[in-house]
Amino acid sequence: MKRTGVAKLPLHYGKAPRWLVLRMQKLAKEMVTVIVDEYGQDEFLRRISDPFWFQALGCVLGYDWHSSGVTTVLTGVLKNAVNPTEQGLAVCGGKGKTSLQAPVEISRLGEKFGFSTNKVDRLRYASRMSAKVDNTAIQAGYPLYHHAFFVTEHGKWAVVQQGMNVKDRTARRYHWLSENVKNFVVEPHDAVVGDVKREVALDMTARESEGCQKTSTDIAKEEPRKVMKMLKSIRPVYQKSLQEWIPEASWEEYIIDVLSLPRNLNWKAVKRAYDFQPKNYEELLGIRGIGPATVRALALVSELVYGEKPSWRDPVRYSFCVGGKDGVPFPVNRATYDETIEILENAVKQAKVGGKEKINAIKRLGNFLKQ
Repeated sequence: MKRTGVAKLPLHYGKAPRWLVLRMQKLAKEMVTVIVDEYGQDEFLRRISDPFWFQALGCVLGYDWHSSGVTTVLTGVLKNAVNPTEQGLAVCGGKGKTSLQAPVEISRLGEKFGFSTNKVDRLRYASRMSAKVDNTAIQAGYPLYHHAFFVTEHGKWAVVQQGMNVKDRTARRYHWLSENVKNFVVEPHDAVVGDVKREVALDMTARESEGCQKTSTDIAKEEPRKVMKMLKSIRPVYQKSLQEWIPEASWEEYIIDVLSLPRNLNWKAVKRAYDFQPKNYEELLGIRGIGPATVRALALVSELVYGEKPSWRDPVRYSFCVGGKDGVPFPVNRATYDETIEILENAVKQAKVGGKEKINAIKRLGNFLKQ
């Protein structure tokens, strides 16, 4: 679990110019082809799930070196550049409403790759649960607005998704890799990348939250009326936030209000959980309607009534070769960019007919560009 360091991801206005996006797509296609041919599809997923490599790829393609926009633009570029027939992998989902299309796109991809119904269902579940976990089980003020699901023809997957805090306009990115996910609700990430480390944040995926997870699940299996009584018992008339239980943090430190005790819950979802009787926290989290407020309320009841505390520690942790769209650290050199694309395209073509020396030359491309 990589949870160290910080990468600044401020939100920038505007959008990537068309001339740059087209070049990014061409260069991305050749780079992905080289990586898949040389190291395989699984290695490409491992690199995508590495936040430093992901950021570096965005820089190599010429996007902002420290902007949160690198996430949405880079995944969009890869979605258009990657060809399932040629590279044996694809990108589903995307930004905003496009992210909601991930399940449908996964089903279509399953037909193309010849996946069984069971495998398609597992992939759709992985997509849905990874989004549910980062939007609900981790609460630091970053609701998701972007979800990209990478999948290979063998059914391996990776997730790159991002949330935004509208109050301080910072972003947070989450990386998942299927081969490292042993449990969807216990430290499943390869990395959590962000600009701000919150003084207090609810992390129900932390290993130290496992006791709270079990108790929250047990509470959810109680009759809704009993859950309502427990909530009332820990909510004084004057109480409006968690400050009295977290004296280290003053209100001035909060720029988010997600840590306030919920005044109302989705009681239909609570009733649904009671009827379903989930066996574990993952099943509880997967129930339709169980959102951040319910998760937070169950965690508080677990801590204050039963003594099972959740983790309140925030789980949050790059250079150019052709320049950046905002001119930082210098403007994109279009001639160099086009030359780089041409070198890669020719190398890939030669490699397909046995010209391995061309591939070796690509490995030295970084030194070439520095010169």
